[in-house]
Amino acid sequence: MDASTARRDRRLLTLGRLVQAEGALRLTDAARALEVSPMTLRRDLAGDAAAARDLALLGGHVTRASSAAPRAARYVLDREQGSAAYAKRAAARHAARLVREGDTLFIDCGTTLPHLVAALPAGIALTVVCYALNIANLACQRPNTQIVLLGGLFHPSSATFSDEDAPRQLRRLGITRGFFSAGGVEPARGASCWNFHEVPIKQAALAAAQHCHLVVDHSKFGRAKPAFFAPLSAFESVICDAAPDAATRAAFATLPLDVAPRQTWARPRRGEITPTEE
Repeated sequence: MDASTARRDRRLLTLGRLVQAEGALRLTDAARALEVSPMTLRRDLAGDAAAARDLALLGGHVTRASSAAPRAARYVLDREQGSAAYAKRAAARHAARLVREGDTLFIDCGTTLPHLVAALPAGIALTVVCYALNIANLACQRPNTQIVLLGGLFHPSSATFSDEDAPRQLRRLGITRGFFSAGGVEPARGASCWNFHEVPIKQAALAAAQHCHLVVDHSKFGRAKPAFFAPLSAFESVICDAAPDAATRAAFATLPLDVAPRQTWARPRRGEITPTEE
C-alpha cells in the first residue's frame, strides 16, 4: 500500500467515526476537521476503498449509506451534479427570471433546480417549499426566505423525503409558482422521473401551484424514466437550455417550449451561492 492510499484510508476511517458520532456532517465541516479540501473527500468517497462503502455524500452532507441500498444507487445525486452542469445552469437561470417578490415557490428535487435557487433574485422575500435536502441547504443561505421542508422517510439516492401526508400539506399551501424537474421528457407521454415516491408529491404540487414550469436540460428530451408524473400540458412552460437540435424543437413545436438565450451559459458570478459550494 502506497503512502497516499494509506492516508486516504485513515481519512475515511476517521470520517466514519465522526459520522457515527454526529449522524451526518456537512462536507465542508468534515473536510475542515480532516484538514483536507472538500474535493479530496469527494474523491475519497467516490472511490472503491472498503471504508467508503459505508458512507454516502448526499446533498452536501456525509451520511451513513443504507446497507439495503445498492452501491450504484447511493451516489446517484452526487454523480449527476456534474453532468451537463452548464446546460442545467442555463435552464435554471432562465427560469429564475419568473420569480417575484413575495412568491411562494415549490422547488422540486434533482440536480438542475439547485441552480435555480442560486439564481433567485437577491434580497427579495420568498417562501420556498421543498422536499430535497440539497434544495433546502441552499435556500437556507438566502436572507428573507422562509423554508417549508416536507419531511418523512429519507431516500439517500435522491436526498429526498417522502411522507403519506406530504400531498395533503401541499394542497393546504398557497403556492404561486412551481418549478419541476424530470429525468425524461417526451412530447406524447410527458414528464417522468426515476423514483416512484416522488410522484405523489410532484402531482400534489402541480395541483396546488398557480403557475407550473418544467425545468430541464436538453439531454432529457426523448427519454423516459420509470415513473411518469404529468403530461406536458400540465406545465405553463417547458424551460430548457439553448442546445436542443432542430428535430427536438420540431417535436415540441406544439408545446410551450421556452429556450434560454445563449448568454445564460455564463459561469457563476463572483460571490454567487452555487450548488457545489454547499
